[in-house]
Amino acid sequence: MAEKSFKYVILGGGVSAGYAARAFAKHGAKHGEVAIISKEAVAPYERPALSKAYLFPEGTARLPGFHVCVGSGGERLLPEWYTEKGISLILSTEIVKADLASKTLTSAAGEIFKYQTLIIATGSTVLKLTDFGTPGADAKNIFYLREIDEADALVAAIKAKKNGSKAVVVGGGYIGLELSAALRVNNIDVCMVFPEPWCMPRLFTAGIAAFYEGYYTNKGVNVIKGALVVGFETNENGEVKNVKLKDGRVLEADIVVVGVGAKPLTQLFKGQIEEDKGGIKTDAFFKTSVPNVYAVGDVATFPMKMYGDIRRVEHVDHARKSAEQAVEAIYASEEGKSIGEYEYLPFFYSRSFDLSWQFYGDNVGESVVFGDSSPASPSHKFGAYWVKDGKVVGAFLESGSPEENKAIAKVAKVQPPADSLDKLATDGLTFASKI
Repeated sequence: MAEKSFKYVILGGGVSAGYAARAFAKHGAKHGEVAIISKEAVAPYERPALSKAYLFPEGTARLPGFHVCVGSGGERLLPEWYTEKGISLILSTEIVKADLASKTLTSAAGEIFKYQTLIIATGSTVLKLTDFGTPGADAKNIFYLREIDEADALVAAIKAKKNGSKAVVVGGGYIGLELSAALRVNNIDVCMVFPEPWCMPRLFTAGIAAFYEGYYTNKGVNVIKGALVVGFETNENGEVKNVKLKDGRVLEADIVVVGVGAKPLTQLFKGQIEEDKGGIKTDAFFKTSVPNVYAVGDVATFPMKMYGDIRRVEHVDHARKSAEQAVEAIYASEEGKSIGEYEYLPFFYSRSFDLSWQFYGDNVGESVVFGDSSPASPSHKFGAYWVKDGKVVGAFLESGSPEENKAIAKVAKVQPPADSLDKLATDGLTFASKI
């Protein structure tokens, strides 16, 4: 097959790819210089929509409504936009070999793509129970959620099973919580099962988690903590019918959704590039150990300047910002200019039912909850601070206004001193508003 050559290739078609493309266009990239190569069949879109409004029975989100960059309040980049900007959108194309030494990418169909500069934006893939050899994990109607075709399959199952069917959600993290809510909104009976002692353990304290577990229980979700799924049983059509737990319990299920984590897609580059903490190691400009190769989003392990360490962050906010930083760095390098290092304040958020929380900073040290954290509360406005070495380093808020969310973000960035946990609990949002 004939080779195709580009000055800049963005490998991956997720959020980072779309934001990188916009940054190239802003810098005046010439027609034919930039290509996105994606195994997905659609132009880059805001992935968080898949676990939220995409699954709702009313007010449903559908493409082209959530193509990038609407998630950050920017222009929606439809497929025509890429054409207008002269950016080649090479879809439904899986790259199976990357040779960084010869600057060559090879697709499953044997196509060869050459580049001068590469941005690795391959993102993550979900961990599957079949990877762990869980018996029956290959049954029909067991779903994972990462890409739009997987969301479409889940939507079809929800419509086919309709009201009153039973779903088991395996996992108590982001996906587990958001999908349990979405399934309940579709009037499906939901059990959420996870092995940890409380939900979202990587971020939530036991006190924060208690609110969400209670709230979800009040909404009709059966929350089963500390339980391990060990297998599935199927009917004569090969469809899942039961979920088996290690303690001997058996849960009926017409639909199973699994959200047990993800892993960065770095295998194409093994042995060719320096890695750290499960990702591709970069500097503060997302340059890797290989000249003219950058890595952004989920796959990048980068210096977290605020905390003096290196981290890998799986979140849409970082996917957007790291892509923009990498393109800025590429042009700065070409023009012999310098730009500032990546200064990232960790930010996570989620929305489910009528809840909406935001977190900024680092969840280390001692923590204290403030406000009304009763699951039965009509306002359910509460939050938390994390204190380390006498400074507030992290802040969380449920049901905050835009101004209040800005205030807790400022707290996490400034890291003001804290007199005591008791005073923080009493002052609550007043503390943040004074920073």
